[in-house]
Amino acid sequence: MAGILSYDFVRHAVEAAFLASITCGFIGAYIVARRMVFISGGITHASFGGIGLGYFLGINPIFGAAIFSIMSAFGIRLVSKQTDIREDSAIGILWSFGMAVGIIFIYLTPGYAPNLMSYLFGSILTVTSTDLGLMGILATVTVTVFMLFYRTILFISFDEEYARSHNAPVETFNYLMLTLVALVIVINIRVAGIILVISYLTIPQSTANLFVNDLKKIIILSMIISFAGSMTGLFLSYYWNIPSGATIIFVFVLIFMIARGIVYLRDLKLRKISISDR
Repeated sequence: MAGILSYDFVRHAVEAAFLASITCGFIGAYIVARRMVFISGGITHASFGGIGLGYFLGINPIFGAAIFSIMSAFGIRLVSKQTDIREDSAIGILWSFGMAVGIIFIYLTPGYAPNLMSYLFGSILTVTSTDLGLMGILATVTVTVFMLFYRTILFISFDEEYARSHNAPVETFNYLMLTLVALVIVINIRVAGIILVISYLTIPQSTANLFVNDLKKIIILSMIISFAGSMTGLFLSYYWNIPSGATIIFVFVLIFMIARGIVYLRDLKLRKISISDR
């Protein structure tokens, strides 16, 4: 393992896995608590429009995706709140629109069409120093927001009406959290890709939720699971020469299945003990 870590791209991948575990641990726990998985999926796929626009304009596709993702997140909320269009319909419309815009702009971009596999499926081994810098900044912002406003975020996550009754700035925090969700999705596209990044935000958190119910504990445990799964998937992909993003998600699912099996056996044992005590 020490020999592998002598390569810069592997060290970058390890650092990216650590930073992704932090941001996805916090934001993913919020997404699972708010039951926003479908919304997050819509934002993720809509970001493809920004990637295509970035290529067309000659700017970093990640910056284009960030703008497109934030606008899509706000658009989903505004359309569902201020019109008679249902939220799931708004998500489907913006999801399809973003993918279509991305394909159109990539087609219109002069010259050779770029290889989009790393954006669609991710490649943690191609993370650059710039990517790490952006991930580090976002991790710092995310942790700071949660540390300063944890109680308000907790109230809004589990009982929005209760938060409103206590004069909490619910709408402000809804848009703040949507912005963070969009940014976390975009910045981690390089790690897991558009198609797989939603797994980073849901599988470790759902696994943690099998054992704990407290939001703070879910965040901590999901970060541990995320980093452990990322490292396992990273080294498996390196040795077997298979796509890193897909391998990491595959490991996440295996961890979830093992955890679900442990919980099932534990509950079965408790039921047997309860029956025998009667």
